[in-house]
Formats: sequence, structure tokens, C-alpha cells
Amino acid sequence: MNLNLYICRHGETEWTLSGQHTGITDIPLTKNGEKQASLLGKRLQQIHFTKVFSSPRSRALETAKLAGFEEPIIDPDLQEWNYGKYEGLTNREIKKLNPNWHLFSEGAPGGETPSQISIRADRVMAKVRTFTGNILVFSHGHFSRALAARWLGLDIVEARCFYLSPASMSILGYEREAPVIKLWNFPPE
Repeated sequence: MNLNLYICRHGETEWTLSGQHTGITDIPLTKNGEKQASLLGKRLQQIHFTKVFSSPRSRALETAKLAGFEEPIIDPDLQEWNYGKYEGLTNREIKKLNPNWHLFSEGAPGGETPSQISIRADRVMAKVRTFTGNILVFSHGHFSRALAARWLGLDIVEARCFYLSPASMSILGYEREAPVIKLWNFPPE
């Protein structure tokens, strides 16, 4: 297949630095996050994209704009996991409430389940696979990891094996007809 899905995680935010789970809370980029997004743009400017999509969250939109993509198509399916009662908490705080908790197997109380995220990721893939060429999405860490797992035909729980840095670029594509990861977690600098 002639399709490459470029996934860019948004740049650094204050909650990225503190380790707080940032789902529905709209947090702006830090100054460093803005710099990361601009550096990411330098990496992307030589590539022609058939379509460019973004999460509606300001941190993803700001990353897209600073990377040189002023008017991405807004896709609510690209937004971050809704962490429900765990929104704004760090892993350490969550483990005090639920010592055995793991996002990709349990989801978040009052938020989204792994099954709901899997459905969203599958919808994104169905949209993307109607195109050819290079497709670019600006999204978030946990959702992008889930998207990669689903791209490979894996269960959402396997997304725990992937890590994404702020403003990183990853590429999903095909080898012959098999879905593969072509590049993962490539930093902006």
C-alpha cells in the first residue's frame, strides 16, 4: 500500500513536566514546547502530505501551527484519553488510590475504557486508510500509542510497550501489505 501515517505528539506542557495525566484539560505548550514544535516543523517541511489532521486540544493545534500546518482538519477522535477521576494526577498519586492500576488494561474510572479507545483508534485508521501518500496527525502520547497498537492489529493493552516523547515523530506504514512501524519516537532535535 502507498500510505504512510506520520504521528506527531504535541510539544511539552507544564503537566508533561510534572507527570500529570492530561486528557481533557486544555494546557498550553511551555516555551520549550513551542521550540520543540518549531524544530519538528523543520523536519516535516520537506515532506508532502495528502492530508493533515489534529486533535482539537490546544496543545496539539499549537504544535501543528508552530510546525507550519496552519489549518489542520480537526478530528475529535485524535484527542487524548479521557482520564476521568485520574485527570491531573501523577502515576504516584494514582498508585496510592489503586496500586495495581494500568491505563492500557483498565482505563480510567469516570473516563474512557480501553475498548472505547480501541474504537476511536480504529475509526482514525478507517479514515486514514481511504487516502494514499503521506498523512500527518498531531495527537497525544497515550492515544498515539494506542493507535500504533491497533495499526499493528494488537490489543490496546500492548500500547504499554510503546513510549513517545513530546514533539516526537513516528511513522506507521506497510511492508508489502503488512502494517508496520517504520519509525518510532524520533525526537524533534
